[in-house]
Amino acid sequence: MTPSENIERMRCWTSGEQPGCANLQFDEAPVPEQQPGTMLVRVHAAALNFSDLLMIDGKYQVRPPRPFIPGQEVSGTVVKTTGESRWKAGDRIASKVFWGGFAQYVSVREDMAMALPDDLDFARGAALPVVYMTAMVALHDSVIAGPQDTVLVHAAAGGVGLAAVEIAKAAGARVIATAGTDAKRHLALQHGADIAIDYRGDGWKDEVKAATDGKGASIIVDPVGGDIAVESLRCLARHGTLLIVGFASGTIARLPSNYLLLNSATVKGVLWDHDRDASIVAEMTERLWDLWNRKKINPVVDTRFSLEDLPRALDELASRGSTGKLILKV
Repeated sequence: MTPSENIERMRCWTSGEQPGCANLQFDEAPVPEQQPGTMLVRVHAAALNFSDLLMIDGKYQVRPPRPFIPGQEVSGTVVKTTGESRWKAGDRIASKVFWGGFAQYVSVREDMAMALPDDLDFARGAALPVVYMTAMVALHDSVIAGPQDTVLVHAAAGGVGLAAVEIAKAAGARVIATAGTDAKRHLALQHGADIAIDYRGDGWKDEVKAATDGKGASIIVDPVGGDIAVESLRCLARHGTLLIVGFASGTIARLPSNYLLLNSATVKGVLWDHDRDASIVAEMTERLWDLWNRKKINPVVDTRFSLEDLPRALDELASRGSTGKLILKV
């Protein structure tokens, strides 16, 4: 092990024995014990994801035994490592974790961590391991976005949405963003969208068709689900692809297959992990840092909340009132 501070206890949020955010408790717990291939990281920033809400509610595909510490995306500094390691105490990293992130310390798998450059602060760094990686996989692995495409991005001022806007624009695509407020649409335009549309009314599909000379979008990135996903098929171009990224609406869409048949269109789910997709993650990480170095991405983070404010931050996330990525300062 590398030399480190003497740590035994930490403050953290734990789920209740029963599902639901109302059962979260702010506790003191032992610092995680390290297993081979892991390292202890002092958390400086922890990012929120809709999957955190699902996991806390017992509705996510990953269901840790209760009680558990939620939180799946962190940035911080390495405290100690196990065995031979390419990491050392003091290294600045960001990482996806399976759970455990809403705490002062977290155990991180060494192969899941990414080194943060000196010019990237912890708050913005915490936005990269999940939402930016998801947008990269969506637009450069699930499909290959490029200048030939018109990419429609729903919830374009949210975490995944804003990342997708930047990444699609960097690929040379024409980008149409949808969002529910003037401020959110303005933010999407600032980050590269060519057109921004209000999708709260019934006319947004016609606006998309009008903006594409009646052809529709060749790629649609949908983190919302529900009716938005179903209606998206009405403005999907022939041979186009609808990318299912998430279900922020809380509703899983039942997609009518006749629309796919009539347009020879495709629906793809976007899901990745470090075990089955290690080579893809490595490639996308390299491409992500290239975009950062070329100033093609600039994560937007909301840092109003500290670790102690997790319930309020989750309420903000659930109401879809935030822009960019909600970050807890630890």
